[in-house]
Amino acid sequence: MNKQLYINEMQTLFDEVQRMKIFEDQKMMTDAVPLFPVNEINSKYEKEKSEEGFNLKKFVSSNFDFLGAKISIQRENHLPINEHIEKLWDELTRSAYEEKGTLLKLPKPYVVPGGRFNEFFYWDSYYIMLGLQVSGRTEMMENIIENCSYLIQTVGFVPNASRTHFLSRSQPPYFSLMLDLLFEIINDENIYIKYYDTLEKEYAFWMNGEEDLENGSTIKRVVKTVDGDILNRYFDAENEPRPESYLIDIEDSENAGEEFYRNIRSACESGWDFSSRWFADGENIQTIEILNLAEVDLNCLLWHLENTLAKSSSLQNMSEKENYYSERASKRRQMIDIYFWDENSGIYKDYHTKKQTKTPSEHIAALYPLFLKLANKEQAEYVAKNIEEKFLYQGGLVTTTKNSGQQWDLPNAWAPYQWLGFQSMKNYGFEELAGKIKKNWCSNVERVYKNTGKLMEKYNALDIETVAGGGEYPNQDGFGWTNGVYLKLKNN
Repeated sequence: MNKQLYINEMQTLFDEVQRMKIFEDQKMMTDAVPLFPVNEINSKYEKEKSEEGFNLKKFVSSNFDFLGAKISIQRENHLPINEHIEKLWDELTRSAYEEKGTLLKLPKPYVVPGGRFNEFFYWDSYYIMLGLQVSGRTEMMENIIENCSYLIQTVGFVPNASRTHFLSRSQPPYFSLMLDLLFEIINDENIYIKYYDTLEKEYAFWMNGEEDLENGSTIKRVVKTVDGDILNRYFDAENEPRPESYLIDIEDSENAGEEFYRNIRSACESGWDFSSRWFADGENIQTIEILNLAEVDLNCLLWHLENTLAKSSSLQNMSEKENYYSERASKRRQMIDIYFWDENSGIYKDYHTKKQTKTPSEHIAALYPLFLKLANKEQAEYVAKNIEEKFLYQGGLVTTTKNSGQQWDLPNAWAPYQWLGFQSMKNYGFEELAGKIKKNWCSNVERVYKNTGKLMEKYNALDIETVAGGGEYPNQDGFGWTNGVYLKLKNN
């Protein structure tokens, strides 16, 4: 069986299962493992579906394995939060030494987020590594890096997550930052040499098509502005419903533009699925237009990748390569200032490539230039002021200033941005604000843990009475990046 085409090969059955809503969560069917060859299942389905008394759910249950579809964590006794997290590292550890259904094989064990997410996720893994670092689990940190490297070497990039239906998109490129985290522990620069080829391959993925661009055009993940400057955007080549959210996408696509599905998928590459940040009208998912944007977070991460490649080239005395990547990093640093810094509002924003303006959305990804020390002191002061006044609430930092009902909007506080906020403020000497960010979010996490015995995927920063909510699926417990960021913050 061609693993990549596995869902496509049973499209009629898959379509029927998703449209009939026989599972509460559409992800269930994408994660199912066929018990028999797909052509056999298809034949049985075609033969039996018109028979009297045919039960679709029963048919699916007898032809697919749903083991491990959802992670449930139960505790008989309420452990202190740190002990709970230590136990969670083992409970959230998985291995996939062979392909099963849509699950991709990986050479090393890994930590999954939890809840409905029972596979390896790319940018989640960086924030999980923050906690593994605190827990002294260096081997698992190395495993995560090895798995990312394996994926980059075999498929050319790290997919959104380790499933075949994610082979059309990645997630925010954190691999070079993962190496920095490991370096903090092992203090051996050879790590940058060891993964040089991997770094180059990931860079080639994000820059693919650059040489064919004319001014004012885009190709894949690369944008060439009307002035001939190179920026990057999130992108997914597929323009069809996501298998894991199949019916949701079909229903949302009514009255939407022709590239609606591609825009939806490209937003998933950003990790922000979904947010008013991507909507032309700031309100409705039907107006999603991420393909028209270049994003501040992505371009900062690619600056870091270019900078890391320059460093790795230098370590190997490859002066031509060092100059090439240094120049690219230097140029991108200038572009981040020109295209993303908004003088009027004192915050970084995304850039609309068609309108040639900054987008109106104010969002927490404005932290990236501070996190990577790309902002000057004055810019950092303006951003810090905006963060304190517009984004910091009693329960942590929210992602945007708009409440649209989408999960990557106000009032939700997500773990990655608590760490980015804390570290960004520390970088520029705003110690008091860093302390507030840490205290507000950590106390919210502790409160919910005390009430429920769970660590959540996201938290409500405004109403610190409720658990959290808003979004495409119910709030998940586990939870990888919350565990990682909480431990890291408490140890800083």
